[in-house]
This record gives sequence, C-alpha cells and structure tokens, in this order.
Amino acid sequence: MKKLKKEDINQEVFDLYDDYVHSKIERRQFLKKLSLYAVGGITVSSLLSFISPNYIDSILVSKDDSRLDSNYITYNSPRGGGGIKALLSKPESRTGKLPGIIVVHENRGLNPYIEDVGRRAALEGFISIAPDALTPLGGYPGNDDEGREMQKKRDKNEMLEDFIAAFNYLKNHEDCTGEIGVVGFCFGGWISNMMAVRVPDLGAAVPYYGGQPSAEEVVEINAPLMLHFAELDKRVNAGWPDYEAALQANNKQYEAFVYADVNHGFHNNTTPRYDEAAASLSWNRTMAFFKEHLT
Repeated sequence: MKKLKKEDINQEVFDLYDDYVHSKIERRQFLKKLSLYAVGGITVSSLLSFISPNYIDSILVSKDDSRLDSNYITYNSPRGGGGIKALLSKPESRTGKLPGIIVVHENRGLNPYIEDVGRRAALEGFISIAPDALTPLGGYPGNDDEGREMQKKRDKNEMLEDFIAAFNYLKNHEDCTGEIGVVGFCFGGWISNMMAVRVPDLGAAVPYYGGQPSAEEVVEINAPLMLHFAELDKRVNAGWPDYEAALQANNKQYEAFVYADVNHGFHNNTTPRYDEAAASLSWNRTMAFFKEHLT
C-alpha cells in the first residue's frame, strides 16, 4: 500500500474533511465523496486513516512530565452543565501565584491534543485549565467522531457558560494571580471570542480560526484580541471582514494574522492539516501576547 504524504492529498480532500468534521455532510456522504480521490494506488481506508487524528505519536508534553503538576479536577458550572471535568496544569517549580489560561477544545470534547496544549501553556509559566464540555454526557469518549456527535447534543450557549465558570474557578484559585486569558480552536475560537464579549475582566483572548460575534456584541469587548486565521479556511474567513470592521468602528484592541497556504486546524499537530511553521509561529505569538497582557 502506498505510504501517503501531505503532498499527495488534493486540497479538495481537506475541504471535504472540514465539511465532515463541522457537520456539513454526513459520514456516508463524506466516504462516498472521498472515494473519488482513491486513485493511483490510494484507497479510501488509507485516505481516511491519513487525514484522521494520530494522538499516539503526536503528544509533545507527556501527561506524566516531571516539570508539571497536572491533574483532573471538577469545578461547578451552575449556569451550564453542572460539575465539569477539566485538566488543571501548572509548573512543578512554581514560586508564588501564576497568571491563568483557559484552553478551549474544538467541537469534539477534551481530546489528547487539547490536553497537550494545556500542558504546553503550563510549561510557559501559566496555570492552565482545559475543561471538557462533554462532561454532562459522560466526557470525551476517546473517539473524535463520537465526541462530535455528543457535542452536537449540547447547547453552545450553555457550553459557553461552562467556560465562563472555568474563568471564575481560576479567578478564585489560590495559585492564580487573577489575570486570565483564553485560547481556543475552532469551536473554542468562537468561545474565546464570546468570552471577550461576556467577561468584562478577561485579560486577553486568542481565537484560532473561530466563529465571530455580531457587530452588536463587539461593543462589549474589553480584552485585547489576537486572532489567527488559515488562508485556505474560506468557511471561517468569510466572517472576518465584518468582524474587523466592527472592531475598528468600536476602537477595540486587536491584531490578526492570516497564515498563507494553510488549512483550518493548522495548529493541531495530530492531523495532516497541521503546518509546523504556522503552528510554531502562531503559538510563539500567542505566548508572547499572554505574557504581555497577563503578567
């Protein structure tokens, strides 16, 4: 069987995968359309395997990294899903209180990639919390396809309350300075934007390829924003001109970056949509942004 490389994959396959993981098409239709690209020794199963997440070989910071104190906790979300499970991570060698970062998952729950991002943030000198909005349904099931189906059963505004409750949890944590930012990816990008709207004392927000608030909601934003977009992500990018116009009209503090020739999900190093250069540059910018505004 031919060993696939990113260069072997037609851009339309990535667009098709994006439609599937964002519930634009059903799995049967996805597989039928995917079969059109199974040519030249490439099979549907090999294509599907290649574009699906590979968590086993992609974790950058192991769950038992000796540099970290990283454990699951449960906090209360009275206006959301009740008791919410989250991964709380902080540097083992910390002295004194730390600024906080909320890490918000995509549309499939707290999977290994997002847990890894939470640990990466902690290694930068923050106390991070990565909640699982699937907790009321039993938590991330260990499979992204199942996780997406589960997350569709929850109301997105109720899930927003879960992440606002995570902010309140960190705000009152004995190891947190009370200066808190949020970073989120895809669905989590929308949550990050909306937390900037809803949380007056949020210190900073970094949405990665996230849905945008309305022009009326932009008025309420106080936090400085850093926004990351993928040039090939037409679906999300379609809403950016109006969002930027509203930010400018209301004199909001923001900076935005569009990364050339990369797809939605470019930061996620578990799939071939990952772009190492864009992911590294955007993450370095994000950490510098948080250190500027939260410390």
